[in-house]
Amino acid sequence: MAIHESGQMYLETIYILSKTKSLVRAIDVGEHLGYSKPSVSRALSILKKDGYVLVDSDGAIKLTKTGLEIAQTMYTRHTVLSEMLMRLGVDEKTATEDACRIEHVISAASFSAIQQHVKQSLGKKVEE
Repeated sequence: MAIHESGQMYLETIYILSKTKSLVRAIDVGEHLGYSKPSVSRALSILKKDGYVLVDSDGAIKLTKTGLEIAQTMYTRHTVLSEMLMRLGVDEKTATEDACRIEHVISAASFSAIQQHVKQSLGKKVEE
């Protein structure tokens, strides 16, 4: 099942938060994204039903294997695209905002080409 951009954003946010928090809860996701509690609750319900997240009895949110794969893909795209735009001279705020929009619509083939170009031009490993 294809996941919508908003679902991708939620998964990426859960992934980012899980890198610094031992437990990720709905309130953390809402605060990070600036969304209301009912919006987060509805989104998490859909993500849970579709098999992207698990929510335990304490309210801790965990990504499933599929959810983690999507979250890591979005995070990598965001990181690489932000880096590329900043290296082109775009200020950090604009670069990260634009990368956030681009990461959801760019094809795998185009992103792979950009990632290879960035790797070659920087002569170092780029987030994978």
